[in-house]
Amino acid sequence: MKIAVCDDEAQILGDMAKEIQNLLPNGIVAAFTDGKPLMESLGAEEWDLLLLDIDMPGISGLEIAGRLEEEKCFRETLLVFVTNHDELVYDSLKFHPFGFIRKSHFREEIGGLLRDCEKALRNKERFFTFKSGTETIKVKLAEMLYFESDGNYLKLVTYEREYRFRETVGAVENVLADQGFIRLHRGFLVNQEAVRVLGPEEAELVSGKKLPIGRSYGEAARRQLLEYMRK
Repeated sequence: MKIAVCDDEAQILGDMAKEIQNLLPNGIVAAFTDGKPLMESLGAEEWDLLLLDIDMPGISGLEIAGRLEEEKCFRETLLVFVTNHDELVYDSLKFHPFGFIRKSHFREEIGGLLRDCEKALRNKERFFTFKSGTETIKVKLAEMLYFESDGNYLKLVTYEREYRFRETVGAVENVLADQGFIRLHRGFLVNQEAVRVLGPEEAELVSGKKLPIGRSYGEAARRQLLEYMRK
C-alpha cells in the first residue's frame, strides 16, 4: 500500500508515519508537512491512501480533497481525515471520505483503519462481467456508478461510458448486493460509493446525476446509504 500523510505539525507527522510503517513494514509511507508538495505529487504518484489534517495553513486537507474530487483519475484513492477539531468534520463530509481518525487516539485507531483500507482496496479490484451482443465485457466495480432499467435491457453507467445489455435490475442486484450496490428504485441500482448527497426523494452522485428513490425501496435504501456515508 502507498500512503501519504500530511500534517503541518512535524512531530505529530513523524509519529504518525512511524506508527503506520510499523504496522505496514512492506508499505510505502511518505510524510508531508505542507499541502503544496503533496498536491504536486498527485500528478506523478498513485497513492492508495491519503491521511490528511483537515486544518492546515496554506493548502488545507479540504482543498487537497477537492482536487481529488475534480480529477477522476484519483477516484480509487482512499481519503481519511485526521483531526482533533470535531467542528470541521461536517465540512469534510461533502468529499465522502473513507473515514476519520482522531489525532489524540491515533495509535489506538490506526490499526483498525488500515485493515479496513486494505479490505476496501482489495474490493476495488473486483469485476462485474456480462455479455453485450457477442462480446463478453469485464468492468471494475469501482468504475461503476449505477444500473438503469431500459425496457428488456439494462444500462450500466460508469465514470467513462455506458453499456447496454439484456438483463434485469433484480438479477444484477442479487449478484452485487453484498458488493455495496443498493436498490434505490425498481428501475435503479446504485453503487453506494458513488453517492455524494442523499435527499428525501433522490440521491445525487459524484457525477452530478440525480437518481430517484422509490417508495418501496426508500426506507431500506436510505438506511443502508446513511450507514455507509457515516463510516
